[in-house]
Amino acid sequence: MSAAKPQAGTMLGHPKGLFLLFTTELWERFSYYAMRAILVLYLVDKVQSEGGHGLGWTQAEALDLYGTFTGLVYLTPLFGGWIADNLLGQRKTIIIGGALMAAGQFMLGTPHAWVPGMETEMFYAGLFTLIIGNGLFKPNISTMVGDLYQEGDHRRDGAFTIFYMGINIGAALSGIVVGSVVEAYDGNFQAGFICAGIGMVLSLVIQFLFAQKLLGNIGTVPAAKLERQQATEVRKEPLTAVERDRIKVIMVLGLFTIVFWAGFEQAGGLMNLFTNDFTDRMIGSFEVPTTWFQSLNAIFIVVFAPVIASIWVRMGDREPTSPVKFAMGLVLLGIGFLFMMGAVVQMDGDASNKSSMMWLVGAYFFHTMGELCLSPIGLSMVTKLAPLRIASLMMGAWFLFVAVANKVAGFVGSFIGHGGAAEEQLANAMSIFSGIFITAVASGVLLYFISDKLVDWMHGAEDSHPKTEEEALEEEVAVTAEHEGIKN
Repeated sequence: MSAAKPQAGTMLGHPKGLFLLFTTELWERFSYYAMRAILVLYLVDKVQSEGGHGLGWTQAEALDLYGTFTGLVYLTPLFGGWIADNLLGQRKTIIIGGALMAAGQFMLGTPHAWVPGMETEMFYAGLFTLIIGNGLFKPNISTMVGDLYQEGDHRRDGAFTIFYMGINIGAALSGIVVGSVVEAYDGNFQAGFICAGIGMVLSLVIQFLFAQKLLGNIGTVPAAKLERQQATEVRKEPLTAVERDRIKVIMVLGLFTIVFWAGFEQAGGLMNLFTNDFTDRMIGSFEVPTTWFQSLNAIFIVVFAPVIASIWVRMGDREPTSPVKFAMGLVLLGIGFLFMMGAVVQMDGDASNKSSMMWLVGAYFFHTMGELCLSPIGLSMVTKLAPLRIASLMMGAWFLFVAVANKVAGFVGSFIGHGGAAEEQLANAMSIFSGIFITAVASGVLLYFISDKLVDWMHGAEDSHPKTEEEALEEEVAVTAEHEGIKN
């Protein structure tokens, strides 16, 4: 954490630097989600010689690639965070990462006529550059938000809420804007990638123009160097019995989070294809672009996140524990896929029929409600439970669960088939939707029944009245004795 704090004044009670980071992240997320909204559609579109603008892959191949890509997007931040902490500092790492992401988007947008016979190679080069750039950018922009505030500053939680809204405003804009651009250029998805690249350039320009003024020296010195300057004593202690129990909670909930995100991430893959091929998107004479549905999740978050947060506050002592909230999130995800099953049933096995878009709206709504019960709770839970000396490691492990989930999502979605008959794809989609529904609900029920045990293993980490040092020591002794008794 940087010892230097910005002196540029405040806005709405927060440092002005927060709103710089808010805007930077807004355009970066716009860029990422714009690309994600059209990635699978670009891959499965016909090749240029057949009148299309894509690469002509099968749906299964496209969804498998999508899962690999999104999985790596959550894996590489581990290395990006290390590079910033130990070598470059956050500011330089963000600039390099953003430049690579912009370059990657423009590579994806390179017209096929400019690289005849090398379209696939250019595509992979663009994806690789995006993955590396994202790894450098993603973990460090969030860390800088925290560095704006001194330890114990009560404004920190509110700052992350504002920052989170920036992420979702960018995501909400992305699907609508990129879909409109693709439509304006007669279905040319590469125009959409160029649009995403422009969004990333805007993010970089904003950083270049205002970072020094609004952030001061924050993020300019690697954290490891700062720690060496400030450290007076370095201790390596073994994990205590209480800490081991708390880590077990993180690991168990990590397994359940794989189930959630493997279902949730069908949004950019299988559900995106279902929207494109099997959904009636007509409103009068206007056809709603497929990518617009990718904005529903972000719009619902912006609208309902404050509502959910206020509900937890109003419940007071009756507020559910983190494991119970996780269980609720899984069940809500399952309900969302119940809507997708309804969409398939409406088509009655005939691919020439089209399902109502309201099924999709319902699915995305319940998926978002599930996300609000699980995603912010998970990140908060890791910070509560992880021992301070390995907090970064445990957060990295948490992102590894998400990376695995994204790869699983692509693998599951690929079962829709390798370009078979539309009726066969429809039947396969029904099997996938129902399988995810059953898995999510069953996982939620199982987690609910073991939640009390997980809460015991948390050893009061969620108590509103923290234990005194003496009480914590007494509990540690008791837990250690219990563990030793089990071993013996």
